[in-house]
Amino acid sequence: VQLQASGGGLVQAGDSLRLSCAASGRTFSSYAMGWFRQAPGKEREFVAAIRRSAGNTKYADSVKGRITISEDDARNMVYLQMNSLKPEDTAVYYCAADFSLGAVVSGNVHYWGQGTQVTVSS
Repeated sequence: VQLQASGGGLVQAGDSLRLSCAASGRTFSSYAMGWFRQAPGKEREFVAAIRRSAGNTKYADSVKGRITISEDDARNMVYLQMNSLKPEDTAVYYCAADFSLGAVVSGNVHYWGQGTQVTVSS
């Protein structure tokens, strides 16, 4: 499966932003999908994951209540709605896919997309 992330940009603290990830290739609904981010000088970290067929979503504690992951199976898209953005949300955001939701949460995934830069100014 190929993944293409988009939607990043420069915003101010408190703003909202929606990232999109377009998936192509094998049957989209077979995969669990997720988002990760990597800030300058830091390790890549898990943000959110979803397996909609199971009605299951997972979030990092640092983003709970501010960020929502969703997917549109008809369009093979995964979205990351980010509200009340903070400067510490500044990072390159990556989408990822794997057959296992657990693998996505752990970051041990088969498929990665390229990143999209999100910069939050204070």
